[in-house]
Amino acid sequence: MIKRIPVFELKLGMLVQELHGSWLKHPFWKTKFLLEDAEDLMLLKTCGIAEVSIDVDKSISEPGQLPRSEIKPEARTQPAARPPKSSPKGSLFRLQEEAARAQELCNQSKKAVADMFREARMGKAISMDTAHEVVDQITASVERHPRALITLARLKTADDYTYMHSVAVCAMMIALAKEIGMSARQIRLAGAAGLLHDVGKMAVPDLILNKPGSFTDSEFGIIKSHPVKGAEILALAGGVESEVIDVCLHHHEKIDGSGYPHGLKQEQISQLARMGPAESIQRMAQWKGHFAADLLKAFIKATGIYPVGSLVRLSSQRLAVVIEQNEGQMLKPKVKAFFSLRSNLPIAQLVIDLSAPGIDDRIESCEPFEKWSFPYLNDLWQSAL
Repeated sequence: MIKRIPVFELKLGMLVQELHGSWLKHPFWKTKFLLEDAEDLMLLKTCGIAEVSIDVDKSISEPGQLPRSEIKPEARTQPAARPPKSSPKGSLFRLQEEAARAQELCNQSKKAVADMFREARMGKAISMDTAHEVVDQITASVERHPRALITLARLKTADDYTYMHSVAVCAMMIALAKEIGMSARQIRLAGAAGLLHDVGKMAVPDLILNKPGSFTDSEFGIIKSHPVKGAEILALAGGVESEVIDVCLHHHEKIDGSGYPHGLKQEQISQLARMGPAESIQRMAQWKGHFAADLLKAFIKATGIYPVGSLVRLSSQRLAVVIEQNEGQMLKPKVKAFFSLRSNLPIAQLVIDLSAPGIDDRIESCEPFEKWSFPYLNDLWQSAL
């Protein structure tokens, strides 16, 4: 039986019958083959092809298993093996173990945020019970592994940018609050503030909010109104903590007074509002005077300078994803190179420890995910674990 599936559902052992897409988009000289090589699997998932056809009867669903046509009926009905028990409470799960949970949580949280923001756009009150439930689940994930959900939430697309950005900021603020020793109540407030900080964007017309390229001065003026609009939405909702409203109103303030909407300086900005940072640590570090130095240091400690899953450009003109951090050398993580900027083609994946002796390659910059059509970057870093 031939079945057409999205490329992200491909697994090793499947027999690829046809690649649906221009041959210019992929490096494979044949379009019918048994998928046995992990590198081939990653190439398929990152080359821009959206769908493939597989021969179900001749495929092996998992490495080492027989084709489905050869599996006896009684074998198919055997119950799946029980997953291993979780690590004891209080211990950090391995990143890969938590990533599977975090992916599902990302999907659930994105839907919850989208629903809440949709209610706000229609002039209805936001459910803080829903917000707190999402925050509690994200907090539990951060406790199991501080960086898994943050990494996945950062892999957003243009279509879900606002919602996934809110999930990412929620997770980052929770991690930062825990890092600086805040109480359980303050951690919950930080998470709720991160989740709802951009709700005012629902009062901005879609044509402006989703406009590609630069804004005109008048358009940017409308964009800059979203903190005030958001604070008004939350105040009308009722039951929203004043600290959460304050972060929504002041998350674009900067300690040198150059922010908006009120140009607050230094201690005029609450600690929670100062914790509503930009996602790019590199920009935060460069904008001297914009962010409190102590919070910046704690933020770097909580998330890393180059968080796992970051897309980076190397001096060798290759694109790579960060797969592991070197605690002693935060600027030199382990990366997996997978794409050549010189040839503009995928390359055989190569793990590089940038801190290793004799390695002169280095990170030149972080690359925005939306700039490149690599929809399965999470598979690249998760496969390395």
